[in-house]
Amino acid sequence: MKKLEVWAGLECTRNRVHEKYFDQCEKNGHYLRPEDFDLFMEIGVEKIRYPCLWERVSPDNCLQKKWDVLDASLEELRKKKINVIAGFLHHGSGPRYTNLLDSNLPEMLADYAREFAFRYPWITEFTPINEILTTTRFSCLYGHWFPHHKSEKSFFKALFIQCKATVLAMREIKKVIPHARLIQTEDLGKCQSTEKLQYQCDFENERRWLSFDILCGKFDSNHPLYDWAIAAGADVKDIEWSRENFYAPDVLGINHYLLSNRFLDHRLELYPEEFHGGNSLESYADVGAVDTGAIDLPDPAEILLETWNRFQIPIAVTEAHARGYREEQMRWFYHMYQSCLKAKEQGANVLAITAWSLLGTYDWNSLCTREEFFYEPGVYDLRSVDGKPKPTGLTRLINELATAGESDIALLDVKAVWHTPRRILFAPQPGAHSMLSSEGKPLLITGATGTLGRTFAKICRERNMPFVVLTRGDMDICDLQCVRSTLEEIQPWAVINAAGYVKVDEAEYEKELCFMANVHGPTNLAMACRELKIPMLTFSSDLVFAGDQTEPYHEEHTPSPLNTYGHSKAFCEEKVMAVYPEALIVRSSAFFGPWDEYNFVTQTLHKIKNNKEIIVASDVKVTPTYLPDLANASLDLLIDGASGVYHLTNKGEVTWAELARTIADKANEFYGIDTANIIEKRMEEISLAKRPKYSCLTSIKGFELPPLEDAIGRYFSQMHS
Repeated sequence: MKKLEVWAGLECTRNRVHEKYFDQCEKNGHYLRPEDFDLFMEIGVEKIRYPCLWERVSPDNCLQKKWDVLDASLEELRKKKINVIAGFLHHGSGPRYTNLLDSNLPEMLADYAREFAFRYPWITEFTPINEILTTTRFSCLYGHWFPHHKSEKSFFKALFIQCKATVLAMREIKKVIPHARLIQTEDLGKCQSTEKLQYQCDFENERRWLSFDILCGKFDSNHPLYDWAIAAGADVKDIEWSRENFYAPDVLGINHYLLSNRFLDHRLELYPEEFHGGNSLESYADVGAVDTGAIDLPDPAEILLETWNRFQIPIAVTEAHARGYREEQMRWFYHMYQSCLKAKEQGANVLAITAWSLLGTYDWNSLCTREEFFYEPGVYDLRSVDGKPKPTGLTRLINELATAGESDIALLDVKAVWHTPRRILFAPQPGAHSMLSSEGKPLLITGATGTLGRTFAKICRERNMPFVVLTRGDMDICDLQCVRSTLEEIQPWAVINAAGYVKVDEAEYEKELCFMANVHGPTNLAMACRELKIPMLTFSSDLVFAGDQTEPYHEEHTPSPLNTYGHSKAFCEEKVMAVYPEALIVRSSAFFGPWDEYNFVTQTLHKIKNNKEIIVASDVKVTPTYLPDLANASLDLLIDGASGVYHLTNKGEVTWAELARTIADKANEFYGIDTANIIEKRMEEISLAKRPKYSCLTSIKGFELPPLEDAIGRYFSQMHS
């Protein structure tokens, strides 16, 4: 089996916007978590691109360096025998005493590189400056980052300064470590366009090579962009110096993202204003090619081959990441891995692929120009309540590729969104199991007509995840033989039990029906899933607790239900875990969503709109849960291989009366309705079943869902649209 080396990397950008630095590793907490290194070692990677950032070691004075900020981390990597690719500037502009337009920057960075090499001579691979061309564009052509210039003259000055700094840094390193290697990275996508903008497209496809061309000594008067450079104000002395002092990289690092491939379109009316731009001749939209939904994306293998044919230098994919859902990230990395093998088979010397980013990224939705703490998970997910990195499905994929060179994870064989503008839907009508596509195993969802079942079906469509959603007529979960035969026929990669008895008051006089649906049925599913080795998720409730405390219940609190429904859910948990310890159980509370008529929020909104009485309990506190958040987090847990009991609720404790008033306020804000008729009572006056006075949930092991206020805002936006 052919395989590649698998490397890893931390998103470690420390860019500057005016007087503020945006430091990814401060946001992700890595500098304060030495236990991260154990996680990095466990996934089996051979090398790690690690931040050894100049600005961090020497922030105030080029003559003063605080090496202690690196010593422990680098020694830990050395002990764990993970080879380091040291990076000095990662989308940075240098410490405060310099910038990308400072002609002294190359010598100062070289001084830092020399001292670094003397202190850590066991490190032999370096990326002095990450993505030289990209950093130059963002800082000196578009003005996003410091020093915020927007001219082609500044662009070329910064470009040559960074190339010179790289050359001088490597020269100093080689004096100490003669066998040191330069691994030079660049974001290398491909541009496509409408016919009218083909000239701009051709220009950008040539410009993307500039940093590599300069370092390899290929930028001279014969270069296709030479005349443009001179006309733009590039200094001839800089060009001559680079020709006489070129330093060809030992490895070309290709950073390739789902959004690296661009599309230029003169039809501005098709795109939001935020994508509008242009050149000196005309205006056009610049968008991610995948977002158009109308063109085929370039094959990454072709881009790798193009790179190899142009330079004949060994290649590594040094960043590979996709925004979005967990399974899309997994598919993209696997797609890139297969593309590397394809390019290798066709003659390109492709060495490795890099799992990027280990701890995810922050604020790249705004190109790190605004601090909103917008987080995208990576190989590990930091959205846990304790803030510690949690393994994901991507963790498993990286480990399998690093150790075996292949993976059998089910979701990898689904046709990904970048291959088809229309998301694939696998939702056969009842009884129509034969309609399943052969493009990948589906997720099997029970409870087709219920709130949860419909929600999961909708979320699976949005996530491009094959699924089958079944009614009780399709598969009666209370019939073990029916369950077995249906699972054997459909062969799902996982099962979600979204069926169940949900009438809390009626359960007091329909106990047998309640226990059949909520205990016997899920237990049958657990038995069949255990026999067939299929992951399973089922749901429980906050009503397993007695409400005899004033702090939120977490996963390790002992259930003590007050009513029949609560007893059925507590007994279900006990039976399912006894039968199938690897099963996943999610406890939630008072869920609501925009696609369901029968939840408290929607019914309250209807009553407000129709000026009807709203009778609510004022003495019971809950933690309501927004269904889209619940479904997405549950799917992530399932993909990540989680087992046991997890709590998933949005952050925010409210009484039912407080929730009703919040809905009334929002109804006024969105619809101008200010006549809500809310009548507050005690729960015992409203409910037949005894309810806990306090059943708020929290988690010590699961994902932290967004605040309730945010969820309610999104609910109203969805309903109002």
